[in-house]
Amino acid sequence: MFTGIVEEIGEVTDVVPSGDGVRLTVRAPKAVSDAGHGDSISVSGVCLTVVDQGDDWFTADVMKQTLDMSTLAGVTAGRAVNLERATRAHGRLGGHIVQGHIDGTGEVLEVRDGAQWRVVRVAVPAHLAPLVVDKGSIAIDGVSLTVSAVSPAGVATQWLEVSLIPETLAATTLGARHAGDRVNLETDILARHVQRLLSFTAPAAPALREASFAGPAAPAAPTTPDIPAADAALAHLAVDAATTEGGSR
Repeated sequence: MFTGIVEEIGEVTDVVPSGDGVRLTVRAPKAVSDAGHGDSISVSGVCLTVVDQGDDWFTADVMKQTLDMSTLAGVTAGRAVNLERATRAHGRLGGHIVQGHIDGTGEVLEVRDGAQWRVVRVAVPAHLAPLVVDKGSIAIDGVSLTVSAVSPAGVATQWLEVSLIPETLAATTLGARHAGDRVNLETDILARHVQRLLSFTAPAAPALREASFAGPAAPAAPTTPDIPAADAALAHLAVDAATTEGGSR
């Protein structure tokens, strides 16, 4: 599990075919400073497992499914990558919960420079667009970012925008992104869970038998017994007497 706060920019130094996948070696002095065999390291948003390492490098296997889903397909030596070690359970969650499980890739459509920031617009695959909301979280190449704008639901090309501060531009590979570049996308895990839940049709409620909900019979309303005419007359006189005694003279 990661937070999307990039710790260093590493460099791919070797790519060796391995079956239908590849074995990747990355120069990563900080990431391997306390890493061990089997540890997880995020490489531009892709969670990889350390299988070998040296003083300033580590090697990981990348399977075909990961290559198909991410920008690591066709990776060559010399590529700069964002690196982050797995977060500690007692550490600060500086970004948001990032699993390192890429949902797909997007294409940078536009880069606009502002006075203190840079706005990057990225095309989003149609099936991922519903999972992206304005002011929500998105991980782009492993960087935790806040979505600053999204496309209307009805447009043909769905997109999102993020606004990058100078620190993000300098500390990650996003500072070198241009229109036409492809980037890894990981949507928010909560949005994915909600989408999955909504994809199931709620089962029809079983027929309910009225008897199962019948409560105890209500007690019969009290009935007024018949009053003999004489008793009724006496009661009426008593009321009249009380009224006369308590009234004004």
